[in-house]
Amino acid sequence: MTLRLLLISTSTVFGTRYLEHAFADLRDALSGVGRVLFIPYALRDRDGYAARAREAFGEMGFQLDSIHQAADPRRALQRAEAVFCGGGNTFRLLKTLYDEDLLEPLRERAREGMPYTGASAGSNLACPTIKTTNDMPIVEPPSFAALGLVSFQINPHYLDPEPGSTHMGETRETRIREFHEENETPVVGLREGAMVRGEGDSVQLRGRAGARLFRRGQEPIEVPAGSDLAALVA
Repeated sequence: MTLRLLLISTSTVFGTRYLEHAFADLRDALSGVGRVLFIPYALRDRDGYAARAREAFGEMGFQLDSIHQAADPRRALQRAEAVFCGGGNTFRLLKTLYDEDLLEPLRERAREGMPYTGASAGSNLACPTIKTTNDMPIVEPPSFAALGLVSFQINPHYLDPEPGSTHMGETRETRIREFHEENETPVVGLREGAMVRGEGDSVQLRGRAGARLFRRGQEPIEVPAGSDLAALVA
């Protein structure tokens, strides 16, 4: 299995335009690619979403086609040079891929080495399951099983507990600990501006922010940018 991945926590960091904070990493991950196939299924307004993505990728020097506008989505996927999967609602994204019978072809292409890039829900999709998404289940996919391109779970938009906060509800850490009451898989809490870069067997934390790694039965640890995630989750 030969993987080329870029999994971004968020599409927009405060004070920047759509994907601007990830332009350099996207250009690196998509080196040698001319056209990118966009997967907009996480949002309802697919035409508007595709137009927004096309503008950003055009600024980076790539042409972009959206899979929802293809006459034959499966053929478009088979012929794609690379994929970018946009954020939104992860349950809607996964359900649509199951409904359109596109999940397995997408997995096969990514495992063959087609670059797979995504943000937020698109990053959740690369994990074994979508169980660590922050989204509400507004639709019901037939399974929570996702692409399984990485061996760990990602929690995008990870927020640290705020000292002195009077909020009495669950923190993100609480919810991840609950996940580990029932599941073994490590979870990477990916802060805004952080991203995971995979190239072959190498999996590295990139971006402007670190992450927090949660493993069942252990205290979470801080993971700074530049760290080898493959070694930490092994």
